[in-house]
Amino acid sequence: MKKSVKETVREAILPTVTELGYRIWDVTYSKIGADYHLEITIDNDEGININDCEKVHRAIDPIIDELDPIEGFYYLDVSSPGAERDLRTDEHILFCIGWRVEAKLFSAKDGRKSFIGILESYEDSTVTIREGEESVSLSRDEISKLTTVYTED
Repeated sequence: MKKSVKETVREAILPTVTELGYRIWDVTYSKIGADYHLEITIDNDEGININDCEKVHRAIDPIIDELDPIEGFYYLDVSSPGAERDLRTDEHILFCIGWRVEAKLFSAKDGRKSFIGILESYEDSTVTIREGEESVSLSRDEISKLTTVYTED
């Protein structure tokens, strides 16, 4: 089975990004307007700034050029996931246990389509969110979008 552009790129740049002291949060390849973009989102425990993005960009650009996974012209973007980030993978969800999140649902549950609270756990494809004194368990299949919610504490 042939790997996707995202998988191929992630695999090729992972050692370099890790060696520089960062983790890869996400790799996306998409068309924005008339242009194609390969976006590498990086993170670390201290947060990401423009200098971090530039450092990683310079380190991975020659690796991706040699790999040549994309036909034609595209833009290579390196960015931070930001304070409010989409939790698309199991790894994202597990990493953010203890963070404030919002789960938007495909269909209403208990008369609601959105739950905001602290991400308590993630087991067997079930997300548990604590809202005050109550907790709600939601299947990944019920959730249309799961994001972190920034709050100033």
